[in-house]
Amino acid sequence: MKLLYWSLLGIFMYEGSCLKTRYDGDKVLKITPQTHAHAQYLRELVNNLQLDLWKPDMVEDISPLRELHVRIPFSHLEETEGKLLHQTIPFMVMINDIQKLIDSSTVRDSKQQKISLESYNYKEYHPMNEIYQWMDEIKEKHSDLVTHHYLGSTYEQRPIYYVKIGWPSDKQKKVVLMDCGIHAREWIAVAFCQWFVKEILANYKNNPVLQNVLKQTDFYVIPVLNVDGYVYSWTHERLWRKNRSPQNNGTCYGVDLNRNFDTAWCTVGASRNCSSLIFCGPSPASELETKALVALVEEILPSILSYLTIHSYGQYILLPFGYTANQSENHQELMDVAVEAASKIKGLYGKEYTVGSSGIILYEDSGSSADWAADLKIKLPYTFELRDNGTFGFQLPPDQIEPTCEETMLAVMSMLEYINVKYLESKAMTVFSPWLNILLSSALCMYYILTH
Repeated sequence: MKLLYWSLLGIFMYEGSCLKTRYDGDKVLKITPQTHAHAQYLRELVNNLQLDLWKPDMVEDISPLRELHVRIPFSHLEETEGKLLHQTIPFMVMINDIQKLIDSSTVRDSKQQKISLESYNYKEYHPMNEIYQWMDEIKEKHSDLVTHHYLGSTYEQRPIYYVKIGWPSDKQKKVVLMDCGIHAREWIAVAFCQWFVKEILANYKNNPVLQNVLKQTDFYVIPVLNVDGYVYSWTHERLWRKNRSPQNNGTCYGVDLNRNFDTAWCTVGASRNCSSLIFCGPSPASELETKALVALVEEILPSILSYLTIHSYGQYILLPFGYTANQSENHQELMDVAVEAASKIKGLYGKEYTVGSSGIILYEDSGSSADWAADLKIKLPYTFELRDNGTFGFQLPPDQIEPTCEETMLAVMSMLEYINVKYLESKAMTVFSPWLNILLSSALCMYYILTH
């Protein structure tokens, strides 16, 4: 019944494509202000025309010699380009027609009613009803290793689930927690969460590191935290970012969930204006999605060793913090692990990922889940910003899903290898420790007999 429900829901939702906001003729420009006067002019231009700023997140972060990426609606295109030319501000077109790019990324068979795990295509983006089915199928096929759990509900009363991967154990196990889909339009993040689960289940039998990790560690994987926003990005507005909770008596909708955690909440890099893409919410952890994740983390906090939050785009592996120049107590450890992970990424397809504290190498922000995890003293918190550098932005084509996930998987595996060596008992010790105890006990007994 559950699969039938989500299948019928999917047909209803995805055939209602006439409701979608369209972006025909909209372009994304890369603009590089050369002077403080240029930067100030661009801040005013973005504000006055209410342009969709992709990079950086805040108008206040527009600064000289730092490129910005901004979506220009077709209706404002001639005016905007004319103003830039008049002010001699350098710019180039990154995406020539956003709608064409969106259309090429979302061609699917809307008549499909039930997915099969054997034929599930990890090289395409999947709507929410298929992801629900996929989680059910994963649990059924790998019941020895995978369990399926309810995390919470959204404003629109959709369930949020996570999968737990790991062998049952009488001992207290460590936890690696991964969230994807905090920002609705970042579909490649959602695709990677599914890819990660697939790769773990496909390779653990032949990978000694994974075998040892799974004996002592559980993976908690949330494929889509912002379920309402993700559905909305499929059915109404592809570039929607926030969740869908009504704000200010319904005059605007949505909170940026990655500005809603109780860590220097709404101090920098966030907005109290509910119309803003980076609206931090009416209060810390005000949103049902955030509350659900907070409740889970508080329940298992002593066990959590690593927290990974997956995003796009920009190609970064970010360390805490975004709201302060202060560093984590184990900053050098975090740097070393991230640098090694970035080297694994570069070694596969040559993609360069920048490593460093988010507030220094990217932009200031507050209320993020990774900074919140660091404040809770979780040892290894990271934010991944996946491909690309802006050529496609949030519309990364399906043909880049596989290489992006492959290189990211290598990076995460390098982190797991580090965890295996630094924080887990070795397999050899686990296997032979009983015999070592017997030998030591025998030696002590022999020593006692000989000396007495």
